[in-house]
Amino acid sequence: MFNVCPNCGMYSVAKRIDPSGPFAICPYCQYSHPFHMQPLFIITGASCTGKSTVCLSLISLLKECVVLEQDILWGVVPATSEDNYSSYRNVWLRVAKNVGQAGRPVVLCGTALPEQFEECPERRYFSTLYYLTLVCDDDLLVERLQHRTEWRMTHTPEVLENMVQFNRWLKANASLTQPPMTLYDTSLRSIDETVEYIVKWVLDRL
Repeated sequence: MFNVCPNCGMYSVAKRIDPSGPFAICPYCQYSHPFHMQPLFIITGASCTGKSTVCLSLISLLKECVVLEQDILWGVVPATSEDNYSSYRNVWLRVAKNVGQAGRPVVLCGTALPEQFEECPERRYFSTLYYLTLVCDDDLLVERLQHRTEWRMTHTPEVLENMVQFNRWLKANASLTQPPMTLYDTSLRSIDETVEYIVKWVLDRL
C-alpha cells in the first residue's frame, strides 16, 4: 500500500511531496519514500460523445500508458453529488498513482470536471493533470442517447436535457476551468480521427 510508510508503518494520504526526488515524506517519521510522479490524462465529456468507444481503441494504441474507464468502479465505490463526487475521484487518483509506479502513466476515461480532482488529497502525487473534453452537436448527442440500449436509461427527457445542457456548458467553459480543458468536437470526425487526435494529444504531453 503506497500510503503506508515502509519505515514506520503509519498510514497517511497527505504526505509532503519533495519534487527533487520525487519523494513522499511521511509526516510521522519523516522517511522520504521515492516514487514515480506521473502525469494523469483525463478524457471527459457528456454521455455519448465518444469516451468509452475511443477508450477501447486507445488501449492497443497507447502502449506508453495504461488506459482505464472510470465506470468500472461505479456502483462499487461510493459516489455522491453531496461532495461533488470528489471521494470517488480520489479513489481513482489512488488507483492511478499506484498503477503509475510500474512506470506508465494512466489515461482515465469518464465524465468528470477538473474541480473534482484538483482538490483531492491524492492529487499531490501527480506532476500534472491534463484534461481533454469531447463534445458534439446537440442534435447528434440526442440521437446517440436515444439509440442506446434500454438498460442505459439515457432516452428519458430528463437525461436528454441534462446531457445537452452539460455538453453546452463544456463548450462554453472548457477554457475557463482550473486548469483549462482541451476541447475536441467529435461531430464531424470519425472514431479513427478522434482516436488519432487523442493519441497525439497524450504523446505530446508525455
